[in-house]
Amino acid sequence: MAVDGNWNLTMSTPMGERQATLSLKNSGGTLTGTQGAEGNSTEIFDGTANGDDVAWKVSITNPMPLTLEFSGKVSGDSIAGEMGIGPMGSFPFTGTRA
Repeated sequence: MAVDGNWNLTMSTPMGERQATLSLKNSGGTLTGTQGAEGNSTEIFDGTANGDDVAWKVSITNPMPLTLEFSGKVSGDSIAGEMGIGPMGSFPFTGTRA
């Protein structure tokens, strides 16, 4: 599947651009993996893959406890979409295959 593998993400946030790493595996439409930033890594959850469309959630504690909700589209070696940050709204993210 096109989404499997490691990705380098750039997220536009209210605090400027943030970098993250993402490792994804698709099994029958269920997306699993890990996402890491600033030395911390956590499991993703509620992950789905449908064709080129992907979505997942990740809980972070830094800079504050939040659940980030990602939805995007994979196109070859790039990924792009929106990252929902609860009450702060949605912000764009992009990524390239690592």
